[in-house]
Formats: sequence, C-alpha cells, structure tokens
Amino acid sequence: MSKKQSNKNQGGTIAQNRKARHDYFLEERFEAGMCLQGWEIKSIRQGKVNLSDSYVILKDGEAFLIGAQIQALHSASSHVVCDPERSRKLLLNKRELNKLVGKKEQDGYTLIATSMYWKACWVKLEFYLAKGKKHFDKRDDIKDRDWSREKERMMKHSKR
Repeated sequence: MSKKQSNKNQGGTIAQNRKARHDYFLEERFEAGMCLQGWEIKSIRQGKVNLSDSYVILKDGEAFLIGAQIQALHSASSHVVCDPERSRKLLLNKRELNKLVGKKEQDGYTLIATSMYWKACWVKLEFYLAKGKKHFDKRDDIKDRDWSREKERMMKHSKR
C-alpha cells in the first residue's frame, strides 16, 4: 500500500448513522475505542461497515456495541470464523463508564452509535446519550429545516 493511500484511510469517517439525528435528540457525545479482530480491520479499511440500528449497552461494568455490521472480506483467512454482527467491546475508562451508567438510568435515555472514524491509526466510535423523538417532534424538525432553507434562499435573492 502506498503512503498516499494509507493517509487517505486514516483521516476520515468510515461509517455514519444518519438516521440517528432524525429519530433521537442527541444530547451528550462520547468517544470510545473498540476491541476488533484482524479481519474486521481489513474490512473496515475496505469500507464494509453499517452502523444503522446500532446501539451501545452497558453490562457488568463494561460497554458493548450491538447491531453494527462489519462484513467479512472474501480474502479473509479460512481458519477464522467471521461473525459480522458480533458484539464488540468498547474501551472506556471507569469514570466514563460510571457517568454513562448514571445517565442511562434516567427514564427514556439510550446510547446510540452515530459514526465510526479513524483517529491516527485507531478506529474510534462516536456515540451519544439520546432520547427518542415522538412523531410530532420529527415533523417540527422538518418544518424548521425547510424554513431555514427558505430563509437562505430569500437572503440570497435579496443581496442581488
């Protein structure tokens, strides 16, 4: 692999969960490393990741990513059993875990994975403490977005 290709892979977003901003009120951001196997890193470099419907659970004082799919490459080792939907342990320190447990105990909160990205040579997961939106909240967001778009158009035409 040439130097230009490796720099390109290390500097950006791998996958995003765009539906999360539509379905949840995202309140507090967290970042965690992940315990991954070798075949998963190879697949991540190829961009074979899907974060839709993925979330974080807290169990026995540890955090796990559930529902993320990392598809195995055909060229992966034949002696390794590849499970694309396995739960992956998140690397957080004790203080962050305690904070998450306290916040998650509140009524209606969940932990939603929003993006996976490279930070130096490490794969990081961004997730948020989130509260689910009701149907009318989603309609209000759409209305606000349309109004801001319309304001931008009016400002653009008035400057001419």
